[in-house]
Amino acid sequence: MKASKIFVLLCILPLCAVSAQRIAIRAGHVVDPATGTSAENQIILIEDRIITAVGANLDISSVDQVIDLSDSWVMPGLMDAHVHLTANFPHDIGSGVSMASFYLTESNAYRVLRGVNNARDVLHVGFTTVKDVGNDGNYVAIDLRHAIANGWVEGPTVVATGKIIAAFGGQSSGISPDQSHVWEFEYIDADTPDEIRKAVRQNIYYGADAIKLVADNSAFYYTEPEIRAAVEEADRAGLTVAVHVLGGEPARNVIMGGAHSVEHGFYLDDELLRLMQQRGTFLVGTDFPLTHLQAMGMYFDDAAEISRAIIDRLRRAHEIGVKMAFGTDDVVDLPGRNRGDMALDFLTVWEEAGIPAPKILKCMTTNTAELFRIQHERGAIAAGQFADIVATRGNPLEDIQQLRAIHFVMKEGRVIRSDTP
Repeated sequence: MKASKIFVLLCILPLCAVSAQRIAIRAGHVVDPATGTSAENQIILIEDRIITAVGANLDISSVDQVIDLSDSWVMPGLMDAHVHLTANFPHDIGSGVSMASFYLTESNAYRVLRGVNNARDVLHVGFTTVKDVGNDGNYVAIDLRHAIANGWVEGPTVVATGKIIAAFGGQSSGISPDQSHVWEFEYIDADTPDEIRKAVRQNIYYGADAIKLVADNSAFYYTEPEIRAAVEEADRAGLTVAVHVLGGEPARNVIMGGAHSVEHGFYLDDELLRLMQQRGTFLVGTDFPLTHLQAMGMYFDDAAEISRAIIDRLRRAHEIGVKMAFGTDDVVDLPGRNRGDMALDFLTVWEEAGIPAPKILKCMTTNTAELFRIQHERGAIAAGQFADIVATRGNPLEDIQQLRAIHFVMKEGRVIRSDTP
């Protein structure tokens, strides 16, 4: 064997032979969001990114790395089911500016760099898993997912949908025929079941973890068979389908077509909500705070009216028993705020809708893990789960705003943030 090969082996073998140090967390209270309960004075053991045991009387050895959270409420990392990490709107955007204008001013490289910044910000406030639902240029959220997984940059685990599938025009409007198809920077036109199947396959080919459609951006909208074509194609690959839709007949088509989640759904009536409850369709409501709506004047002429509709729909969905997962969406860059901080503004809307704190926390953890189909890997503090862990010094089961004061964040066994009192 050549000397160079021997040198490489000598460098690599010690890395393989040495196991990572076991971590032992002393937790004052371990929260189970699935049941809305907590267990006192627990020890959480972690090896090689995975929780190996949780209990009150576990042995801690002299060589374990001990983390003292005995004064804290410890829970699984938060999840956001609807983000656009690589897209933001500037605060001075003004009214009437089209998203299509950004296709001329923002490269894919710029998008992914913004995503790096936003990913770090959301992780540091406690979101350890997110679904990026498109508007990411030419699949750059998938590149960001790889960079985070490789440890090149800090960020949550990213479930990425790839390009958004939509009827002709994407979510654009008023584009000159001379500039036709400019929206294909981040959308796939698909106007028949066969075109939709092909678009789903394209996204899967380029690495999508889930699929997203837009159902009702224009006067024309997807039919039930067209939605079903996307769901059937995605199901064969083990992927879920999320669909942007606001209400009415398009929403009925989305629900009956078998979509796994309705995104937004601001104008869902009780009949549609009951249909979702019966079929197990998740609502990812992206329940914007009023201040965020006011900043997005380009979309909402009457922010107060939209805000009332969101709160009312959220309240009714809870009362009817619709499965829900927490989601935020794109944001306007408010001065002095970052993406992570602004995501937690949404908690107030849930409170205004009368949702109890334990239910909100469940929608930010257990429910979202179920929607993502990763409930056996993430979303709980239990043996066999990835060690995605956050902690507060107050009880989030009594006051959900305690999540704004998360002081400890661990992602897959690695401490991201640990603030001293």
